[in-house]
Formats: sequence, structure tokens, C-alpha cells
Amino acid sequence: MNKIMISQQEFEQVVEIRRHLHSIPQTGMELSKTCDYVCEQLDKSGIPYQRFADSGMIAEIKGTLKESDAVVMLRADMDALPIEEKTGLPYASQNGNMHACGHDLHTAMLIGTARKLFDIKDTFAGTVRLLFQAGEETGQGAKFLFEKGAMQGVKMGMGIHMDPLRPVGQISAIVGPDWASCDRFRIGVKGKGGHGAMPHECKDATLAAAAILMNIQSIVSRNCDPKKPLVITVGSFHSGNAYNIISGEAFLEGTCRCFDEDIYEKLPEMIETTAVNTAKAYGCTAELKYDRLISPLINDQDAWALLKKTCEEHDIPFESRQSEMIAEDFAIYANEAPCIFAHLGAGGTLPLHNPEIIFEEESMINGMLAEVYFALNCLNS
Repeated sequence: MNKIMISQQEFEQVVEIRRHLHSIPQTGMELSKTCDYVCEQLDKSGIPYQRFADSGMIAEIKGTLKESDAVVMLRADMDALPIEEKTGLPYASQNGNMHACGHDLHTAMLIGTARKLFDIKDTFAGTVRLLFQAGEETGQGAKFLFEKGAMQGVKMGMGIHMDPLRPVGQISAIVGPDWASCDRFRIGVKGKGGHGAMPHECKDATLAAAAILMNIQSIVSRNCDPKKPLVITVGSFHSGNAYNIISGEAFLEGTCRCFDEDIYEKLPEMIETTAVNTAKAYGCTAELKYDRLISPLINDQDAWALLKKTCEEHDIPFESRQSEMIAEDFAIYANEAPCIFAHLGAGGTLPLHNPEIIFEEESMINGMLAEVYFALNCLNS
């Protein structure tokens, strides 16, 4: 395979794209300005794509070397976060949203990768499918593109995510569980309200809800294998509206994170059993609403090996990594075909989602090279 270079001019173009995207962040599934701009960049290079309103695009680059039905997938997420930016950068967002998770770099890299692959399409056989996805932060975008046929015929896939705490340009990945599942639950507790001076005439929903909050932690410590990580977090607790009234209603809302498929499947039943029985002990009732958002992200052994081989062949620093309890809807793609989710070092000191985070743009060079070579190696294999 001939050596592929990212020229200074190509890098500067990608930086310009990234900075423009950074200045116009949008959240959720409606990314009108973002989609308009990405489509404009694809049009400039003559890269064909299908746009799905303001919620994403699927582009394809077909190699012309010979006939092949092989398809490799590369994905970038485009949505931002509802965070007020505090970086002080000259291209900082002014609209109350921020690309604090690096999705602007993901998107700019994939545009650069698309252009490079389009330029050399006569050197490979098969199809590179490029997913430009909205709604990763809300867990909706991957499902949306999946239903539009994003994974039809895909042989293997890769996604890249910025890692601000690793060295610039280093790729890291893990075999098996990488990022965790993410579910959301809401528990409504009903009792009997009344005067604070007469607790014997009431059924205290606040007390019952507090007991539920404590008892569901026993699922982690006593119901599950301690060698299999599980986090249950209650982030919201509401009950009552006056200091001297015993509340008749309380509400808990939280999230569950795990890697193990067996635990993942059993969690709703375990939480419901604990909530209902605890509430009953206090003379109250409890009702659970449990929403499946994202399943565990499991990296494929062969895809990991191909990425590692790709990096070693082309002098891209590569390291293994540890699993994290963060969630990613790339898991939807990984459930359908062998996939690898790679992490790209950006050389910073602040974690993702921080309003002051600054990503080193130089990292995008290795990100694009990894995407290009991974795609070519996959098709050639």
C-alpha cells in the first residue's frame, strides 16, 4: 500500500472546518446549520450522500479498482452539549451550546478522511460508508441512522472519540467491553400526606423514597458479582413542598451503568422488586418507569487487531486502555457488525464535558490516517 500523507494544506482545511463547526454548535437531533455545512463540504468534493432532514447523512465512496460488495463503516457524531463555553478561543461558541465532547473534531476528521478516500478511490475495491450522526448525547442518533440502513452489508466498522487526557495523536482501544450501558429510571412513590405533627396518621412518601434510594444500592453490593462493575446513581429526588407537611408523593430519577449483558437484562426487575417491597414496608406504593437508552459498547477482537495492526504499520502510537462507565450509542452499530471504538489523544488536562476544555487540533492528523488506513486494510482483507 502506498504511503498516504495529510498535507499541510489538507490539515489547514480540516482545522478551518473544525473551527467553523465549533462556533455553531447545536444539540439533539435537529442540527440544521451543522448538516448544511457538512453537506456543503461534501458537495465541494463531489462525494455522494443521502441526507435525512437535519438529523444526519450517510455518504458512500465506492472504490473503482474492481467489483466488490465489501462495505466498511466509519462514523462521526455531530451534536454538541447545552454548556456555556468558557475557553476564550477566538472561534468559541456564543449561542449557549458547546462542543465540549470533541464532536466537532470527529466530524471535521471524517470530512478530511472522506476527501482523501475519494481522491484515491481508484486504488481500492469495495465501499466506505461514512455516517454523520446527530443525537449521540441523547442516545437517539445511532438508532435513527441504523433504521435508515446505515449498517446494511457492513463487514466491519470503526468510530473515533477524542480523549483529552491522553498524549496528542495516540490511539487507544480495548477488546470487549469499552464503554458502559446507560439506562434511565424514574420511581414514583405514593403514600398519604398530612400534618407534620401527626405522622401516625400519614404514610410518609419521603421516608419510603429515601429507603428505596438506600436499598437499591444493595443491588450493587449484594445482588451482583463484585467482579462485574455496576453503578446505580440517583441524580434527582423530589418530595414535598412545605416544611411542616408530610409528603404523600416522592419521585426518584437516576441512571444505571454496566458492562455485563446478564446484569443489563436483569436490572429493571431487580430495581422494581426493591422499590415495590421497600415502599410496601412503609405503607406506600412504588411504580417504576425504566427506559433503555444505550446497551454496553463491546469491541470486536478482530476489529481491534486490525486497528492495532494498522497503527503499527503506519507509525501511529497505539495503546490498550481500560473500560469506563461512560456510555456511547455507537454500541448500536457494534451490536450489528464487528466494530472497534477507538480513542484519540488530544493532550489536555481537563475531562470531557468541561466548559474550559481545549482539544489539540494536531491530533486530527493521526485520527484521519487511522480512519483511512483502517478502511483500506478492512477492504483489502
